[in-house]
Amino acid sequence: MERFVFFGGKGGVGKTTVSCAYATRCANADVRTLVVSTDPAHSVSDVFDQRFGDDPEPVAGVDGLDAMEIDPEDEMQRHLQEIREGLSEQVSAAMVSEINRQLEMSHGTPGAYEAALFDAFVTVMREESDPYDRVVFDTAPTGSTLRLLGLPEFLGDWIDRLLYKRKQSIDLFEKAAIGDMEPRRLMDGDPVLERLQRRKEFFEYAGDAMRNDAAFFLVLNPDQLSVNETERAIEGFTERDLRVRGLVANKLTPAPDDDENGRGARYLREKVETERDRLGQVREEFAPPLVAEIESRTREVRGDLLSDVAAELDVETSPSNPA
Repeated sequence: MERFVFFGGKGGVGKTTVSCAYATRCANADVRTLVVSTDPAHSVSDVFDQRFGDDPEPVAGVDGLDAMEIDPEDEMQRHLQEIREGLSEQVSAAMVSEINRQLEMSHGTPGAYEAALFDAFVTVMREESDPYDRVVFDTAPTGSTLRLLGLPEFLGDWIDRLLYKRKQSIDLFEKAAIGDMEPRRLMDGDPVLERLQRRKEFFEYAGDAMRNDAAFFLVLNPDQLSVNETERAIEGFTERDLRVRGLVANKLTPAPDDDENGRGARYLREKVETERDRLGQVREEFAPPLVAEIESRTREVRGDLLSDVAAELDVETSPSNPA
């Protein structure tokens, strides 16, 4: 199994439960593991009944497992502040107030949230992952995840064009120097070029890591809306040259005993039959295999129930490059 494992899916299908269960299974198999959540609801804290922040902290009662929760709003504010500070060092004082105004306007624009969040989990992959054999991501709902995963290629090309334009601009300034006059801008040490180059390397790392060192699993529920959403997600991953390794069917209805014939039992049998039809559709029409079929529990999945769910996941735990 690759070092980075992502669990995605439609909102509410149970990604957090599945990702925490898999992370627990990895830790119990002596694989040093970090589980990372980008859910603003802080569901990982709820699963482990322990508060986590944006730095890795040990999970009580599970040796070898750490957890962290990235707050999307805090991350976006931090992201904008870094941009503000970087640009303020490179422009005139008169431009600083205009930059601040534009950044405040960008706070609510489409893509700002995704860009900040993307930076956050790629930074985890790049800078926080060294102590771990496995990093498990409890990702955002499918649509947001796909937008994040599409950023490396899009922004990589965009930065290439910006680099080209910046070099053209500097070249013109250098050529405009006459006689003993020094050019107003020099290619070497240009802060804008350096910043653009660092961003390009950042996105190149992200694209390479996701294609070569990451495994993607989608969690679904046995209803038509969830199945349709999963089909679209698989197509989206395929378009980005990312392969979905497997599917996890969660929240399946337990079948009643054969001797039960009351109204509730009849309802459950009909529901189970409908769900089996949906799972049959998934097996026949989708390329990724079903790696787990997890029934609903009568109480919240925590503690010992988390280990029970982990045991139902037919997902490899051993690192592909063990230390």
